[in-house]
Amino acid sequence: MNLEAIAKDQVDAWFAQWTILQETIHAAHDARDGTAQAFMEEAIGLFEQFVQVAGNEVLPINGVERLAFIKAKPGQYACYRQLDELFKETKKRTARLRLQATKG
Repeated sequence: MNLEAIAKDQVDAWFAQWTILQETIHAAHDARDGTAQAFMEEAIGLFEQFVQVAGNEVLPINGVERLAFIKAKPGQYACYRQLDELFKETKKRTARLRLQATKG
């Protein structure tokens, strides 16, 4: 695990990028114009990049399987919702790991 990568300011910057993409993806799904998949692929890349830098320990329970589900059909709304949950759970997990590291 990379403690620098899970520092609060790093995680907040990463999550801020997701928030912007999330709004775009949500709007694309509302518009039903077929653009959601491209934005989802960008968001998946953002998630994977963070996990690669921070370490697999930041992944929530069955995160690998859930990510595989999302990557299989990124244009589906259910996959967008699942990715949103993965981002939220990963953010919480990094906070928990940070706390444990400072106590340890």
